[in-house]
This record gives sequence, C-alpha cells and structure tokens, in this order.
Amino acid sequence: MVSSVENIYGKSYDYVVIGGGTAGLTAASRLVEYFPDRSVLVLEAGEANLDDPKMLLGGQFGSTFEDPKYDWIFKTKPQKEYRNKSMIWNRGKGLGGSSGMNFYVWTKPPKEDVDVFEELGNPDWNWKSYQELTMRTEEYAEWRGKSGPLKLTVPATAVSLTNGFLGTLQNMGVPLLEDPYGGNVTGCWQAAVSLDRKAQWTRSYAASAHYLPNKDKPNFTVLTEALAARILFDDKPSSDGVVANGVEFIHGGKTYSVKVNREVVVSAGTIKSPHVLELSGIGRRDVLEKAGIPVKVELPGVGENVQDHCLVGISYELNTKEAHKTFDILRDVKLAEEQAKLQKQGVDNIHRYGISAYCFLPLQKMNPNGAPELIQDLTKLVEDQIESGKLPPGLAEQYKIQLRALQDPNVPDLELVDVNCFMSHRSKPEDGKAYITILAIQQHPFSRGSIHTKSNNPVEHPEIDVALFENPYDLELMKECVKYTKRMIESEPWKSLVVREVDPGRENSTDEEIKEYLHDYSHTCWHAIGSNSMLPRDKNGVVDPNLKVYGTTNVRVADLSILPLHFASHTQSAAYYVGEKVADILKANP
Repeated sequence: MVSSVENIYGKSYDYVVIGGGTAGLTAASRLVEYFPDRSVLVLEAGEANLDDPKMLLGGQFGSTFEDPKYDWIFKTKPQKEYRNKSMIWNRGKGLGGSSGMNFYVWTKPPKEDVDVFEELGNPDWNWKSYQELTMRTEEYAEWRGKSGPLKLTVPATAVSLTNGFLGTLQNMGVPLLEDPYGGNVTGCWQAAVSLDRKAQWTRSYAASAHYLPNKDKPNFTVLTEALAARILFDDKPSSDGVVANGVEFIHGGKTYSVKVNREVVVSAGTIKSPHVLELSGIGRRDVLEKAGIPVKVELPGVGENVQDHCLVGISYELNTKEAHKTFDILRDVKLAEEQAKLQKQGVDNIHRYGISAYCFLPLQKMNPNGAPELIQDLTKLVEDQIESGKLPPGLAEQYKIQLRALQDPNVPDLELVDVNCFMSHRSKPEDGKAYITILAIQQHPFSRGSIHTKSNNPVEHPEIDVALFENPYDLELMKECVKYTKRMIESEPWKSLVVREVDPGRENSTDEEIKEYLHDYSHTCWHAIGSNSMLPRDKNGVVDPNLKVYGTTNVRVADLSILPLHFASHTQSAAYYVGEKVADILKANP
C-alpha cells in the first residue's frame, strides 16, 4: 500500500526498490509474490497519480508531457548536430513510470537483436527468455501470453487510414506480417496496444498491472514523492565488494533513510539509475571527484554507452472528401468534451483508438541501389576506428555486431509508424483539418552518449549528452528513411488519401534539404538504453548477467539502462522483461 514517511523511515526492509516505474513495480510485485515472508519497499519520486483521466484515457497520450506532476522534463546539453539546441527528454514520474505516459505501443524486437545480449557475454539473456517472460506479462491471445497482468488489445482504428498505410506499403513490395511477435518484425503489420477493453479501454500500465493487485499485501510497501538520494554502505567492504545497508531519500524537503536486509534494486530508469549510482559513489573517478562524491567503487562504465532511437515526423493533410476520425479532433475543446462523454457512456469514441500500424525494414529495402555504398563506407569508418584503438572498451565488439546487422538484408534498421494526427514540429496544424503523420525512426544508432551527475545534490538533474548524429551515418540512415516515406505519396491508396505533404514539404526533397530538416526537427523517441550496460567489467560493463553492480555484494540494477545494445522495437515490452528477469534472478538466489 502507499504508506507515509512516518511509517517507514528508520525501518528495515528485505528488498528496497528505487523507482516505482515499469521494471521497478514489475520486480517488486513478483518479489512480494515469490517471498511472502519478506518485506519489499518501493521508493517512488513521483506522486501516485492513480485514477487520473489525463493518464488513463486512450487519446490523451502526450498530454502529460512537460507537466511536472507526471514528467521529469529532463533536458539534454546543447547538441551540435541539433543547431546547438537542447532536447527535452520526457520520462514518466509517478507510479508506473513511463508506462503511465507512453503511447501504449506493444512491440517486440527481432530474435537476432535479443540474442545479441547473450552473445555479448550474458547467458540466458536471449530470445527464448524474452518471449517467455513477456508472455508472462501479457493478457492478449491464446497464441501469446493470455493470463498476465498487463492487458493488451488491438485497438479500434480509423480503418481507412490504417489500411491505407499498410496497403500502400504492400503495393511498394513490403510483406504484411500475420505474427509480428514471433521473432520476425521485417514487414508491415498492426500491433497491440496496452489498453484494457474491460476497463472502458483505459491505459493498462505497471501501476494497474502490478501495484493495484498487490497493494494490500502485508509485505508490500510503497512510498511516493520519495526521491532516492544515495545508497548507504557499510564502512568496511567485504571480500566481494561494498555492502549496501540502507537507502537515503528526500521526502517533503527532508532527508530520511531506511535499512536494507538483503538487496537494493535500482530501477530508476536509464537517466536516473546511473545518477543514483554516482550519487552513491559508484562510477567514473573523475566524475565523482569533480562532484565532490567519495569513491566507493570505481566503475568507468556508469553513465556511458547511452543509445536512443531518433525520430522525425513527416506529416500529411488528409483528403476531406472522406470523413477521417483522427486525434486532431481533440484540439477542439467541444469535440474533446464530446469524446469524453462518449467514453463515459461506453460507446465508440476516439479514446478507443491507438497507434497500431508499423513497418520495420532493412536499409537494403528502403534504398536498394544506394545501400551497398552506404554500408561499405560505414564499414570502412568503423574498421578504421577499431584499428586505431581509440574506441572505448567493448564498443568495437558492439560495432561489429551492428555492422553485421546492417549488412543482413533481413534485419530491420529503420521504422515507420502511422500516427493518425498532426505530429511533426515545423508547421502548425490548421483548425478543422485532419492529418496523418509518419514517424521515421532509426533502430540501431552508432552514436553513443552519456549521462553523469553534475554535483552531489540529488535534486539537480544529471547532464545528458545524447550525441545526436555524432556518427554521421546515423544522419544518413535517417535521411534514407525520410526519403522512403516521402515516396509513399506516389503509390495508392496513399496517393488518394492525402492532399499534400505538410512537413517537410514536397519542396524539401533533396538529400541536403532532408538533412537540414533532420538537423532542425529530429527528436528523441523516448527509448534511451545502455547507461548501466550489462557487459563484462573490462568492457565498460556496470552489471553482470545477474544484474549485480560490479564491486558490490547486494546492489542490482533492473531497467532499460542495463541493455547493452539497441534493438528494433519500442521499449515497453523490454522494460517489463527486465523487471520479470531480476525477480527470477533473486528467486533463484534466495
């Protein structure tokens, strides 16, 4: 249950989970289930935000962005390849974390991308494990998970638009997949979303799936508005490393602590988890000393190897000869109120719709003629970097795997997402008009960023460097994705569905013009991973395959920050996977 600080501070708990987000609540609820005689405490920095229509209504995705009640509102440092602008990195704050503010997307990676985790030195981190544990999470279909706590469904859709997107791609030679959840995602298809049909099509997320069903169990305690400040350690380390004995946190402007009997599980997300480790004295020596933090464990990989999917929107105005129901109607206050009333009445409305049409393709499919030269040039660049010996430990191995994937005509490198509303950033939508936007997204970036604390103050956000387009071939791949998207207007039924391309506009179609658009309007896809990579310690790893932080005896990290190499998928299913995985690891090591 959600407790008060008076009831918990100074007390001892067997497991303390830092972060009540997607992976954190998953891990906590499973530990409560597996060990009914052991106590579990979750410290969540945000509010509970339960029963909040701003979060629950299907059509409200994006409405919580940049609202501090729900969003951390992180800002990156100015990016050279983004006109020296900073980028907002929205992250969920509150029970459920980003599963409470995402766009409901439920996809899974290709088998090859997941098996890479094992190839990089992590036994049993593979497609078989991924499929087993994500199916445990799902309540979806007989041939997928059917009894998990997370409710999934295929949304009601604007059929003409979904079929228009998928039909056009098929006319361009893209296969339509019947099962995009079996390890092959190359093609186009309609995906599931995390909406609960039985609860009036409202959001299903970590709080509804893992917190609410377990909130009254006597061994489960949650404290909201509790910002983790640092992990506390015994004065003398054991022979196996430093021993965590507590967690310090800030609540209502005051500092408190709780004691830990067994394990600390850091599940604060890709941005905050390395921040928590550094505040606790675990990380790069130069970063810690500059921030005035005593070094407990020197671990250079903390906050490094950050990878994120980059997106850009290509928007179109729809032909009004046919009535199209898009999320654009929610910009009109009266129409939005009407849709909310229909939602309460339990009849069809826009909040039952979702983002569900996708396409994942290899570069060779998007540009058959230009792909060989681009891949050859990138291969030479990477090989030169490897031979120079200047790459950070472990990165050469990652790059070789990425090149192998890029050279494979069956592994997707780029993604298109059909969003039934205006969602580009250059122009403004006009009242009374309907739009459709295709998001072009790169899947396996070669650029690597970093996340590091700037001081010993837990309240101050860390410095985020996304390193956007630092590797010039990330820009080249995004350019090819945009060019392919722009060609869709030449094929039916897309050609008849849309009136015009709004952004970037048909007048901006050369390679250089598209690159200029990317420099101006690219954006995070909110899929950052890697800042506490699960790799060998000598390859800049932070955690071992059991998710234990190197140099500690009882601190683990469990969230997207541990995944060492990016994959062709949205990340919601991966976050649940990691939460299930750490609970199983702890169950096997009681």
